[in-house]
Amino acid sequence: MTAPYILQPDPYNPALSTSVTGIDHTGAEVDTRVVTEKPLTLFLNSQEVVTMMTIGDHPDLLAVGYLKNQNMLAPDDVITGIEYDDDLEVVIVRTERETNFEDKMKKKVRTSGCAQGTVFGDVMEGFETIDLPKDARLKTSWLYALTKAINTTPSLYLEAGAIHGCVLCRHDQPLVYMEDVGRHNAVDKIAGWMELNKVPAEDKIFYTTGRLTSEMVIKTVMMGIPILVSRSGFTAWGVELAQQAGLTLIGRARGKRFVVLSGSERIDFDMDPALADDEPRGSGRKGSEKAE
Repeated sequence: MTAPYILQPDPYNPALSTSVTGIDHTGAEVDTRVVTEKPLTLFLNSQEVVTMMTIGDHPDLLAVGYLKNQNMLAPDDVITGIEYDDDLEVVIVRTERETNFEDKMKKKVRTSGCAQGTVFGDVMEGFETIDLPKDARLKTSWLYALTKAINTTPSLYLEAGAIHGCVLCRHDQPLVYMEDVGRHNAVDKIAGWMELNKVPAEDKIFYTTGRLTSEMVIKTVMMGIPILVSRSGFTAWGVELAQQAGLTLIGRARGKRFVVLSGSERIDFDMDPALADDEPRGSGRKGSEKAE
């Protein structure tokens, strides 16, 4: 039996979704849940960095993860405090080191993220210097167990839809599950959790419900995680960057099926796919009757 998550979505948190009354295809009145979306402005010390649209949970993790993935927090930086004001919709991360990123913030790349993610100019410099562990392994039996466990976990997606999920895993165990309106936010929350809890990356697997784009590959590599899995498809640049970085890239992972386009040498085919369970009907990311 799969052990409990360390941290996972609370699909019934009233702050994360709300009920809206509308009319369905037959003209009948229907109540449906929709996810919350609100701004969060991030400051690093006294400098305003970005305003993000988010569902609003775990602002501390989102802030630290964003700064970490944008190379705004150095490995030796000491975080002295994180302050969040719900009324002002502001989160402030304070460090011992003085910071100034005015020049860095002039050069931005708008990514293919659903909520228009942003990558700052020098991220690729850090990307090119990261050496992912070559001895990391992924057994296909783990992959089958992970996809089944993740896709049957109660989630805000299955409750209200219109949201992405990301999961940090080790072997066949999902550890931390985060959701948000943009997949980059869900990634950053996990990066923030790893940073604040000093969790090593070399033995981890990263799972996302979203497409395997350049942004997803860059963030996974920047986090030092050697294996990235999605139930969705690929982009050409995402594949090219994964091959360049030596990242194991697995897409279209549904039930007993998957496709590997980079880093196949890390995979141990230890289980006959015929013995794996197909994805339970109604439990996958295509949504439940409630979400549709």
